[in-house]
Amino acid sequence: MIKKFMQQNLRIDFSKNTKLTYYISNIIRLLIPAYIYRRKATNLFKTTAFDDEIIRRVNYYNKIQEKFQLDSNAVTIKKFIKNEKKKTYYFDLLEYLRYFDKNLKISYLFGDITTVPNTPSFLKSRPINGDNKNSILMKLNKVRHFIFVDDKHNFEEKHDILVWRGKCYTSHRQKFIQKFYDKPFCNVGQTNTKGDLNVPWQKEKMQLQEQLEYKFILAIEGNDVASNLKWVMSSNSIAFMPQPKYETWFMEGTLIPNYHYVLLKDNYSDLEEKVNYYSTHIDEAKEIIKNANSHVRQFKDKRREDIISLLVIRKYFFQSQQLEIK
Repeated sequence: MIKKFMQQNLRIDFSKNTKLTYYISNIIRLLIPAYIYRRKATNLFKTTAFDDEIIRRVNYYNKIQEKFQLDSNAVTIKKFIKNEKKKTYYFDLLEYLRYFDKNLKISYLFGDITTVPNTPSFLKSRPINGDNKNSILMKLNKVRHFIFVDDKHNFEEKHDILVWRGKCYTSHRQKFIQKFYDKPFCNVGQTNTKGDLNVPWQKEKMQLQEQLEYKFILAIEGNDVASNLKWVMSSNSIAFMPQPKYETWFMEGTLIPNYHYVLLKDNYSDLEEKVNYYSTHIDEAKEIIKNANSHVRQFKDKRREDIISLLVIRKYFFQSQQLEIK
C-alpha cells in the first residue's frame, strides 16, 4: 500500500537535486517495511538478464575476487540504520542495503576518501591508480555529485573562454586560480567563504546556467574528484582537466583523454593553446561532447543503476562469506 501510494502521489522531480525533496523522499522510504524490499530484490535477481555491461560495471566497482574475513569494525545493517547520522551518505547507502537481511555486516567509510582501506569497504571515492580493490564504490552523496543538465545552448553560440568557479582550499586549486584569474581566455575565480577573501581572484558565485554559456568548463579535483564533471559532461560544453587521480561511481578512471574530455597538463601550461585550438576546430570539439554525453547516458537508466548497485552489494556479502548465491 505504501509503495503504491508513493508511485501514485509522490512523483518527486530529482532532476532539480534539491536537498528538501531528497530528504523528504528518503524519510518516506523508511516507512516501507523491509520485507517488501527483500522480496523485490529476490524477484529482480531471478528475472533480470545480467548483460556483459552490467557485469563489467559490477566488477569495476567491486574488484574483490576472493573470499575475505570481516574485521572487528564491521557493523550489522541493523546497527548502521540505528546509529549512523541521517545524512546524504547514509540515505544513499541505505537505499540498497535495505534490500538485504539486517543481520549482515558491512564496513564503510563516508566522506572524501583518497586512500584505500585495509579491509573491503563501501565508499564514495578511491584512487584510480594502484591496488584499490578494497575500495568498493557506491553512488554516494549523489544529490551533490550526480547532477545532469538539459543544455539548451549550441556549442557554436557559446563564449570561446574557459570558465570555473569554486572553493580554493587545496594547494593545486590555489596555484591554478592565482595563475589564471586575470587571463583574457579565462573567466575563473574562487568563491571561498573563509580565509583571505581580500584577493583579486575572489569572485562572485556563478550559477550553473551561466557557466553553460561558455564552450569550455574546467573540472579540477578538490579533496577528491571534480564534483562538476558529471554535469559538464552532460552538457554541450567540453570538460577541460588534467588526468584525474580519483574516481567515483562515475568511473572517472575509464574516461579517455581527448575523447571524453580535453586533457590538460598538470601545471596547465597548455591551457591557452587548448582553448584556442578547440575554439576553431569545432567538429573535433563536438565529437568530444558527443562521446561525453554517451558516457553520461548510462547513469540515467534508474533500473539498471538499481540492479548494478544491488549486485555490487550482493557480491560483497558473497565474498565476505555471509551470503550464498544460488
